[in-house]
Amino acid sequence: MRAVQVVELGGPTSVRVAEVDPPERGEGEVLVDVAAAGVNFPDLLLTKGLYQYKPDPPFTLGSECAGTVREAGPDSRFAPGDRVVAFTMSGVFGEIVSVPEQTVLPLPDEVGFAAGACLPMNYLTAHFTLVARGGLKAGETVLVHGAAGGVGTAVVQLAAALGATVIGVTSTEAKAEIAKRAGAAHAVGVEGFKDAVKEITDGAGVDMVVDPVGGDRFTDSLRSLAPLGRVMVVGFTAGDIPTVKVNRLLLNNVDVRGVGWGAYALGRVDFLRAEWDALLPHLRSGALDPLISDRFPLEKAGEALSRIDDRVVTGKVVLEV
Repeated sequence: MRAVQVVELGGPTSVRVAEVDPPERGEGEVLVDVAAAGVNFPDLLLTKGLYQYKPDPPFTLGSECAGTVREAGPDSRFAPGDRVVAFTMSGVFGEIVSVPEQTVLPLPDEVGFAAGACLPMNYLTAHFTLVARGGLKAGETVLVHGAAGGVGTAVVQLAAALGATVIGVTSTEAKAEIAKRAGAAHAVGVEGFKDAVKEITDGAGVDMVVDPVGGDRFTDSLRSLAPLGRVMVVGFTAGDIPTVKVNRLLLNNVDVRGVGWGAYALGRVDFLRAEWDALLPHLRSGALDPLISDRFPLEKAGEALSRIDDRVVTGKVVLEV
């Protein structure tokens, strides 16, 4: 079968499409025919050897996909032909993948395979951020950094679907339009976002800040919070990890909360399924509909990864098999 492999740790130019042996289904696993796969920032880091998971080359990239079940065990919840999404540490950028059943989830008929491939990582992270860790309530106001990116658009869509007013922070006017398409009521620029938030909220501040970016905007995020507000730390795509002067938390009665979806959810199968079940009504209604910026065939996986490396992606990049 064809698969996208990292042959050396040299970035996007070090990936090749190779013919490899198809996987055999392991105990407790489901064999999936891949129709589409989502391309994520960790995939880029893996090509450079910069991710915490460090397999030795050559290895097959890819952590999330959508497709149909080829083979399942006798006691499985799934049967051949079932439409599913699936995720794992690596290996889905190929025609067939074998995945632990606990990370295989049913895909509604209303959702296409390309959209389905965008769901597991970003939308389950969004749900964990907003609901499990953030305790979001309808009527609250949420500020989302990187609001035109994959995680950002997922958070914007879900927050809006849950009844929040969303303010998206973006770096360009074009990205501002993407944030609004995702459901942001307002879109503001990175420069001066704190003052823009103050104006939009009549000085009240926001109830939650979702930050997958990190970097030097963190202090102004804290300053943008209303009393009892919280900053949700999702990641550091800017590269710099900010520090917190805890006196700011004390003085304004605000929180900084870490969001490590994978570390928590992957060891809790019932929690993972409950999260997915909570998303299903919004998926079926169309309220959650991933914004796909680019689609590439497997043979152009390196180009897809370069788009992420160049920080020009809005929404999600998908490989179609």
